[in-house]
Amino acid sequence: MGNLKLEVTGIILAGGKSSRMGRNKALLDFGGRRIIEHTVDLFKSIFPKVIIVTNTPEEYANLGIKTVTDIFPGKGSLGGIYTGLIHSSHDHSFIASCDMPFLRRELIEFLISLKGGYDVVVPRLKDGYEPLHAVYSKRCSKSMEAMINKGDLRIIGFYPEVRVREVSEEELAPYISEPSPFVNINTPEEYEEAVNTQSGYNTK
Repeated sequence: MGNLKLEVTGIILAGGKSSRMGRNKALLDFGGRRIIEHTVDLFKSIFPKVIIVTNTPEEYANLGIKTVTDIFPGKGSLGGIYTGLIHSSHDHSFIASCDMPFLRRELIEFLISLKGGYDVVVPRLKDGYEPLHAVYSKRCSKSMEAMINKGDLRIIGFYPEVRVREVSEEELAPYISEPSPFVNINTPEEYEEAVNTQSGYNTK
């Protein structure tokens, strides 16, 4: 996809409490390496700048990646996206959660290719948006901050105030196969299922 690497920051959200998992999801073993390592390697191959948003930066010190802590602590994923955008080196950033083991370069690059003229590029599946696998511009930060200040932490809550490019399942289809790149791991059962699914799948 040409010079996309020159235009976008990759942001990994690793600030969740992992309460249902009982341990840090980003540090779970996945095919002999931690999930976060797979994601960092993929992002480094796509983006010129990569940021991890985390409130435990010491856990990621050995990755050699810039880490930043929440500007508004305790404000969930919306606060994490906001923090990432404030620290981003580019107008647009691709955001992903740290617990998505099946991310795909082709899909990420396709979403980035649609960013022209938009503040958000987000997949929309039959079950709804995938806001933690999406492109955001710095222009979103003002609306996000307003949402945070009034205590509304729904990620999609500010969408009506910005220019959103919804990407339909039909458009996504050429870039998606099983296992789904939108899979995220919240529970020990989901982790076990993902590990079993990973057999024979190249996470890089």
